[in-house]
Amino acid sequence: MIRRRTFCLLALLAATPGLAQERQAVSALGRLEPENGIVRVSASSTPEAILGGLLAELHVAEGDDVAQGQLLAVTDTAAVKNAQAAEAEAGLTLAMREVEASRSRATEACVRADVAAREAERRARLQAQGVAGEEEAESARGEAEARKASCASATTAIRLAETGVEVARAHLERVQAEAQRSYIRSPFAGRVLEITVQPGELISEGGILELGRVDRMQAIAEVYETDIRHVRIGQRATISSPALERELSGSVSSISQKVQKQDEIGTDPAARKDARIIEVTISLDDSTPAAGLTNLQVDVVFQP
Repeated sequence: MIRRRTFCLLALLAATPGLAQERQAVSALGRLEPENGIVRVSASSTPEAILGGLLAELHVAEGDDVAQGQLLAVTDTAAVKNAQAAEAEAGLTLAMREVEASRSRATEACVRADVAAREAERRARLQAQGVAGEEEAESARGEAEARKASCASATTAIRLAETGVEVARAHLERVQAEAQRSYIRSPFAGRVLEITVQPGELISEGGILELGRVDRMQAIAEVYETDIRHVRIGQRATISSPALERELSGSVSSISQKVQKQDEIGTDPAARKDARIIEVTISLDDSTPAAGLTNLQVDVVFQP
């Protein structure tokens, strides 16, 4: 009888919300940020700008929504690279015209070789008939062989010139690719959150601007390490802040595998300043209210 009562009590604890520890509600401080965080868009490194290039043009402003591939800025190396590209393009044109000239020379050489071959055959027939001398026939054969060699050499020159075209085209493509590195384009569709460099300033490691996917916002909750066992993938959560007109909802999409020190301290003077937390990502059901509030501190409550 005692064993049966004990079993029934355990079953009741497991089935009653709030009684079992696995169903405990958890609250945490957090922040709002775009999906995959804030991206710092910078310029490509080039030999002409070992210490960092200068920003020549800026084509966006803070708060602008940009499309993937849209031009954001241009560095001062663009003028030099464009001139090199124009030079390489002229080199390709020159190489292509050299091919045309080589083909013309080869045509001429091969026609002359054909004429010389027919003349040698005619001289040989005349020699056989006793009309022409051996010396004349021998001279005609020598001329025919020389012309034939010239034809073969001119044909080889065509292939060499065509290879030169391939080399010039590859050089042009490389220079054009290098020139494109001076044009900074958006790696994805998003919103310009902050501009850190203005035209005329040196582009440092901090980049030119910050970009975020504000159409897909998420909350990053800092859950105490002792509470993380009550959080699971797919669990529903509510996000609130005085800056929000209403509470937001979402579900847990990922749980960090690393324990770290707390960033969001809050206003409670009795709160632990050295707390160890695990970051939990909540994907919002509706990102619109949070789109303009990146890094806003929020309160997160995980539903049991």
